[in-house]
Amino acid sequence: MNRSDLPRVHERVAADPLPRSPHGLAERTVEYVLFTSRWLLAPIYLGLVAGLAVLLVKFVQHTIELVLHALTSDGEATIVGVLALIDLALMGSLVLMVMFAGYENFVSKLDLAGHRDKPGWMGHVDFSDLKLKLMGSIVAISAIQVLESFMNVANLSDRELAWSVGIHMAFVASGVLLAVMDRMSGKSHGAARQTAAQHELSSGGKNEQRVSR
Repeated sequence: MNRSDLPRVHERVAADPLPRSPHGLAERTVEYVLFTSRWLLAPIYLGLVAGLAVLLVKFVQHTIELVLHALTSDGEATIVGVLALIDLALMGSLVLMVMFAGYENFVSKLDLAGHRDKPGWMGHVDFSDLKLKLMGSIVAISAIQVLESFMNVANLSDRELAWSVGIHMAFVASGVLLAVMDRMSGKSHGAARQTAAQHELSSGGKNEQRVSR
């Protein structure tokens, strides 16, 4: 078997689905309703825009408080204030990522071809990548919360600090397990596609030999 033929076989396997029997009117109606129901998610993603607006309001509020107390607050209070702004910025990025990637994966493609401001990652984030990016953002936000707690350690009890670190470590462990599971799943899917491609290639070679005979 020639390995150089594998990419063409992969394309043939992906482009030639299994033959399907014609569907009846009732089945086509059910499939149309199910497929159209994806638009019920659109108002949810639009609602996340309101969440972004709320985060913007809170960001402006924290910024004004930080600037007004810049000359009277100590260094630790300033660091905590800046960390709060970073926390809000990460949360806003997380919401934006869910809006764009979720809409493109589950509702419809965004018609932004040729737009100069289109983010480079749009159109290249599938559901698996979205899960990993979300978990990474959650871990980063949790780490900032832990750092804020340690900067304000004088006003927190040992129990509160322990819970903060424990929850953060739970997020870290969940992210690692999710990445490992995704990698294992990707390897199994790749092996299955390669097996199907090899089978298709061998079947094509046998058919060509029969025709030549």
